[in-house]
Amino acid sequence: MAEKMSFFERIQRLDRRYIYIVVALAIIIPLMVPYNSDNVTTPSTENLYQMIDSFAGREDRAVLLSFYHDASTMPELYPMEVAILRHCFERNVKVFTLTWSPSGAPIIDYAINNVKEEFPDIKSGVDYCNFGYKPQAFAMVIGMGDNIANTMNTDAEGRKLENLEIMKGITNYNELNLVVEFSGSTAGMTWITYARPKFGLNVAVGVTAVMAADQYPYLQSGQMIGMLAGLKGAAEYEKLVDVFAGYRDPAIDYRIKTDETGKKLLAGRPFGREILQDESTKKLINITTQTKAEFTKEDFSAFVSKYPEQMSLLQGLGKPEADKIVVDINAISPEQRKAMGELTYLDLKKMSRDIPYKFKVARIGMNAQSVAHIMIILFIVLGNVGYFIQKAKQAKVK
Repeated sequence: MAEKMSFFERIQRLDRRYIYIVVALAIIIPLMVPYNSDNVTTPSTENLYQMIDSFAGREDRAVLLSFYHDASTMPELYPMEVAILRHCFERNVKVFTLTWSPSGAPIIDYAINNVKEEFPDIKSGVDYCNFGYKPQAFAMVIGMGDNIANTMNTDAEGRKLENLEIMKGITNYNELNLVVEFSGSTAGMTWITYARPKFGLNVAVGVTAVMAADQYPYLQSGQMIGMLAGLKGAAEYEKLVDVFAGYRDPAIDYRIKTDETGKKLLAGRPFGREILQDESTKKLINITTQTKAEFTKEDFSAFVSKYPEQMSLLQGLGKPEADKIVVDINAISPEQRKAMGELTYLDLKKMSRDIPYKFKVARIGMNAQSVAHIMIILFIVLGNVGYFIQKAKQAKVK
């Protein structure tokens, strides 16, 4: 009669196809059924976020995004680009885009159009400008240091740059004071080699995870001010945008573009590390579908007071739960939505902190990646333990 095999012996003889199936499920299930998780933001991501956020509402500052990649690296780089574009649109930061590669031009259009769906007020030539594909990278990098309009001449739509409203207050790298290059190769080297030493341009990069190690010396030397490393870096930036740029104070009416002093009224709030450590922050980064807008009694009163004509309707939607007033977005009927108006409805929906799928792709991907890595590590540990146990038994028999 055959001797009964132990657990570890069974693991040693396990058909590798079962391992492939388990790993495949570990990837597919978190992608199909996302779960809420958190990730710690790193200094290289926070520094880039703070630099871009420091330009919020300023006519004399802008960010340049360089899409130097093709579709093969989009799974890691595209979520970064979407997150930064969203940050700029949320916080009224002027943004310019270009690519040195013909294959990068449609990616720029795809990213901008995808993000713009959530920002109907954002306009080309006013809030952003796409240079499109430009050859002769070296000449362009040097030329923009002197005069951007004379160097680029026209945007991707053929419009003269000097006639565009976005160029007001923007001349060269003194104002276009940060470039972020997205690449799966030696990212940012042209900018670091030529534009930074000659013009003092701030440089940051978004790179695939495999290229991140090559960029750390430039971070440590101060030649780069920040870096997004792979899907993890994109997930970190998504989180920062949700917590700060995407935040809405219930008491503030964001339809008003300026306050009583004439100062621009910006959506979101400035970066603060203490906010990241606050327990309330966890509710702002949930990637599962959120359907309920929760208010304190004071916040709910402040929110409905912004809409005097719809006040009674909004008050009727609020239901007391514990010490909160809760509005279930899914419980709003089409008639109620029509009565309150689309702007009021969208403002209320924003208070539910429900994040559109396009703005949480990296975090969903990181969930799947984390589970898959854990499963692989588990199989490696079990396999090695089983191997040494088997060897020890064979040594005793001899």
